[in-house]
Amino acid sequence: MRILIQGGTIVNEGQTFYGSILIEDEKIIHIIKGTHAPEASYDKVIDASGCFVLPGIIDDHVHFREPGLTEKADIDTESRAAAAGGVTTYFDMPNTVPQTTTLEALEEKFALAAEKSHVNYSFFFGATNDNYPLFGEIDKRRVPGIKLFMGSSTGNMLVDRQEALEQIFATSALPIMAHCEDTGIINRRMAEAKAKYGDDPKVSHHPEIRSEEACYESTRLAVELAKKHQARLHVAHLTTAKELELFEPKRSAAFPRITAEATVSHLYFCDRDYHTLGTRIKCNPAIKTEHDREALRLALNDGRIAVIGTDHAPHLLAQKEGGCAKAASGMPMIQFSLVTMLELVDQGVLTLERLVELMCHHPAQLFEVRNRGFLREGYQADIVIIRPNKGWTVTKDMIQSRCGWSPMEGHMYLWQVEYTLCNGHTVYQQGRVDANYIGQPVVFR
Repeated sequence: MRILIQGGTIVNEGQTFYGSILIEDEKIIHIIKGTHAPEASYDKVIDASGCFVLPGIIDDHVHFREPGLTEKADIDTESRAAAAGGVTTYFDMPNTVPQTTTLEALEEKFALAAEKSHVNYSFFFGATNDNYPLFGEIDKRRVPGIKLFMGSSTGNMLVDRQEALEQIFATSALPIMAHCEDTGIINRRMAEAKAKYGDDPKVSHHPEIRSEEACYESTRLAVELAKKHQARLHVAHLTTAKELELFEPKRSAAFPRITAEATVSHLYFCDRDYHTLGTRIKCNPAIKTEHDREALRLALNDGRIAVIGTDHAPHLLAQKEGGCAKAASGMPMIQFSLVTMLELVDQGVLTLERLVELMCHHPAQLFEVRNRGFLREGYQADIVIIRPNKGWTVTKDMIQSRCGWSPMEGHMYLWQVEYTLCNGHTVYQQGRVDANYIGQPVVFR
């Protein structure tokens, strides 16, 4: 199968140029700069005139809910949403039912994805207070890292014993991706809020309960442990300006051993949006102030934020009813993550070249993904084609996620994903997902 993508503006590795891409079967075999594509016989020609051609997005942080929570979402529906959003690779989190804290549960997830995932996939292994002896048995070529909940979580996935934390940071040869919130501070703030506002305080109080202090103290501890044990630490979803003080700008081609992620939601929303969107934007850690959002946006450009993910976390709307105590935390964002960040490009928050670094190149580099994340000859043909200046509005009928809603409903975008190619296969084309296609397991290191 020979495919030619011609006539588009290619954005890759800090360069933007007019050109064409030749794909043979699953791989990119030639990138041609300039207006003239090679004359040859092709099985398919994709006209990318007026469009930008990027590497497929790698989302390092999703919750696809399978197994055990499939009333909300599953690998089939959420990978459809990924494809529709230009995301060609995702790393799923371990707080499912059963939790991905045993080798058997990890294998079950890979088996499910091999039948149901329409884009490329891998799964984090979850840390508990006592399962760190298993870390040495994990195949490093198949798994991006260890997920550590240093804050409120479900079941036994909250790691809150100092001895266990020391062992996890001392023994993990894989990157540790940490959710950092201090449970003691959260519990104290919740008790104070309930005493003042009642049993279920309004969602506008969520950032007061899951506060700057709760985030900073837990992130500070994670950074200290990583430095002490020379561990590779990646802190998930930073939300505060104060936490950014713990991270250094990227000063060379190599990444520091301690890095951070920001999510699309924390980069786009701020606490003023609770008044219009309510619990639809309730997530953990909480969306904070406009000042915090602006600090995160600035950190996209100096290297303190290394990766943009989504923390895509669907719930049924019925589960989002209530306030701080009762409404579920999390929102579906993967289908609209790229176009939302492109809106920030239009606002001058970051350049398109920087967006590609943060959403494609850096996730591949940080987690040592083989042959993905870049438009390079010999790499897998994971490609997204986007068209600017094409206004459209998010409607309920176009949402791919099983939960059937989005905080972006009614929002008008000026960029549109036109094609998503996964391993050279057109998995999404102008509103249609190819539900027959199955992606590949990611290979690392």
